[in-house]
Amino acid sequence: MSWPSRLGVGPAACVADRGLETPVTSPHPTEGTRMPRPTRSASHRWWTLAVVSLTQLLIVLDGTIVNVALPRAQADLGLSDASRQWVVTAYALAFGSFLLLGGRVADFWGRKRTYLLGLVAFGAGSAWGGLTDTAAGLLAARGLQGLAAAFMAPAALAFVTLTFPDGPERNRAFAIFGSLAGLGSALGMLLGGVLTEFFSWRWCLLVNVPLTGLGLIAGWRLLEESRAEGDRRYDVAGAFTVTFGSGALVYGLTLAEQAANAPIAVALVILGAAAVAAFVLIEHRSPHPLLPLRVLTDRTRAAGFSIQALLGAVGVGVMVFLAFHLQLVMKLPPLLAGLGTLPFTASLMSTVPYAIRLLDRVGPRRQLVVGPLISAAGLFFLSRITVDGGYWTQVLPGVVLMGVGMGFTVVPLNNLALYGVEPRDAGVASATATATNQSGGSVGLAVFTALAAMVSRATVHGTNPLEATLTGNRAVFALGACIFAAIAVVALALVRPGAEVESASPGREAMAGSRG
Repeated sequence: MSWPSRLGVGPAACVADRGLETPVTSPHPTEGTRMPRPTRSASHRWWTLAVVSLTQLLIVLDGTIVNVALPRAQADLGLSDASRQWVVTAYALAFGSFLLLGGRVADFWGRKRTYLLGLVAFGAGSAWGGLTDTAAGLLAARGLQGLAAAFMAPAALAFVTLTFPDGPERNRAFAIFGSLAGLGSALGMLLGGVLTEFFSWRWCLLVNVPLTGLGLIAGWRLLEESRAEGDRRYDVAGAFTVTFGSGALVYGLTLAEQAANAPIAVALVILGAAAVAAFVLIEHRSPHPLLPLRVLTDRTRAAGFSIQALLGAVGVGVMVFLAFHLQLVMKLPPLLAGLGTLPFTASLMSTVPYAIRLLDRVGPRRQLVVGPLISAAGLFFLSRITVDGGYWTQVLPGVVLMGVGMGFTVVPLNNLALYGVEPRDAGVASATATATNQSGGSVGLAVFTALAAMVSRATVHGTNPLEATLTGNRAVFALGACIFAAIAVVALALVRPGAEVESASPGREAMAGSRG
């Protein structure tokens, strides 16, 4: 799940706040929507929200819960350093690659049916990963979890949109929905530390099994089926090429960690890039594209998607290597390592209310320049850490600065994916923002892992191995600072100064059109 989506102020939430009555997962203008029967009571609506919020909590929590558990899982299963990062990457890559297709399946096949099947698959993947004794089994289980999440997330969002009427009640529903997602981001790191410290890293996955069981029972009883009507053909070629292209790119970048694998890595990267190019051609010619290219042509929206990808890259990579540093270099136990990451989430969440109030004064363009620069300063501070440096003096200030900058970044970023978008494309624009964030995280982690390995190898001769590991971590934090600086440059170059005024217009047009 993308960082903005975790906070409940992402593009999809903005669509709902503007009163769109067409589910955000149905991007095509010719498709009607079979609305569910009106819910029986206000309490029934809120119980429905509770069920789908559990799903959102699970999806976000599982994106971070394994970060602290990775060193123990690596030692237990004999994972290499390259395979270790795939425990995180497999989940994010499957989630991001199949998200657009997941929304289409939910629209056509039925949202309740898709949601419940996704829960079953998510629980099965969690049980498999928690019980497996092989590295391959763990990686496959994480991929299954990500695939299931890609089908659950759009269906869950559609239920909130369809269940609550326009106005304050819907706004409160999305605030709760997003707040629980934000809680999941922080809870994942902490819960991962607690379970790994006092039980086993396996419980970071097994804990999902009873939760998915509870969600299945409640969803079966409370949720009402709905689906889109009209032409129900799927863009299978587009789904295959974008998924294959993303996987080949990430795997190629992962293999680049070892010099001996360089020819294979280069071939896979070229093959992946060719598949992504083929996806663009397919979407251009397809009568039912998975991603209509008109969504990408606006300069400000293109900036939003680019920033989402860069944000995903630095967010996933930096947090994983921060967890590594706390455990492998500072030798903190998993519980303390999990607690050590909480100031990031706390500073981010506490900054968001101020960023919302400031947005009307300075506009999104300025905040998207200043916020990333603050985060860049925090990562630059982290890039100066030493082997014997303490948490309070060398880690905490950088983590807090990064969180504050992120708070100012995610708030204006939320509307960019919907800037000037036609009402028929609101859903696919929102899904694209999440997909680019997740895919960016997969690619970013692969790049950061390769960089850390190369830098560590270059400094290990005649050096304390711990110092070599730290040198690789410092390189990761320095690259993260450069990426945040690049986000500021993209915002300055591409985001229109008046985007904050015009970005509200699609919602008003959609509301007027749907009621007319």
